[in-house]
Amino acid sequence: MTVHASHTSLAPLAERAYNIRRHALRMGQVQGQGYVGQALGAADLLAVSYFHALRYQPENPEWEGRDRFYLSIGHYAIALYAALIEAGVIPLDELETYGSDDSRLPMSAMAAYTPGMEITGGSLGHGLGIAVGACLGLKRKQSGSFVYNLLSDGELNEGSTWEAAMSASHWKLDNLIAIIDVNNQQADGRSSEILAFEPIVDRWQAFGWFTQRVDGNDLQALVTAFDAARQHTGSQPRVIICDTRMGKGVDFLENREKTHFIRVDENEWDMALEHLRIGSSK
Repeated sequence: MTVHASHTSLAPLAERAYNIRRHALRMGQVQGQGYVGQALGAADLLAVSYFHALRYQPENPEWEGRDRFYLSIGHYAIALYAALIEAGVIPLDELETYGSDDSRLPMSAMAAYTPGMEITGGSLGHGLGIAVGACLGLKRKQSGSFVYNLLSDGELNEGSTWEAAMSASHWKLDNLIAIIDVNNQQADGRSSEILAFEPIVDRWQAFGWFTQRVDGNDLQALVTAFDAARQHTGSQPRVIICDTRMGKGVDFLENREKTHFIRVDENEWDMALEHLRIGSSK
């Protein structure tokens, strides 16, 4: 079965986003840790990516005609695993192996281990450059596939990101769609305080990109933006800047003091799952 861009209604997308959040929390519970704040925040944009925008074959992750999804942010692996489990690329029963010896779900993303994990996200700031190279290769093969690259606001600190942005514009890579998760957190503190990235829209536009900024936890806004990015007729790379809320869907994690790594105590995992269930039923 090939999954491809479609006019998906919001109710199924909301259910997919809920399941992605639940899978991420369950994996975090297995190890007692994980970047679940980021996973909860990015669940909506991942649901729209995998169940509205991307073309892929769950049973054949290396299908040549697929759209590629590159996770530049290696520590977001738990979020992408949750989406790949929901998409049927990874069996649900592997969820319990997260972070364990010989698991295909290591705590940091590694392409050699995991079906559907297109690149290894090691040092931050390299994903967009890899995506640029992939887009050039796809164009030379006259492929109609898109490359979606999820990167973080913290990666905007890296000069390599801006070199890649400039290169993508120069080569007119209209098959590249970058997605920036703006949760305003990185390892050393608030991203906006470590190195200011505003005015972020103006900066990407100045680099020649078709630029949109949306609430990254608003499914309708995301669907509209993803459609506009794919359908844009200009010979430009496209970027969707998504403002997200860490811990989204679990109220006590949303309201917890924000740090790069949200600590969840042992007794809170089941509580988080229950809060997620209650919130989704409202």
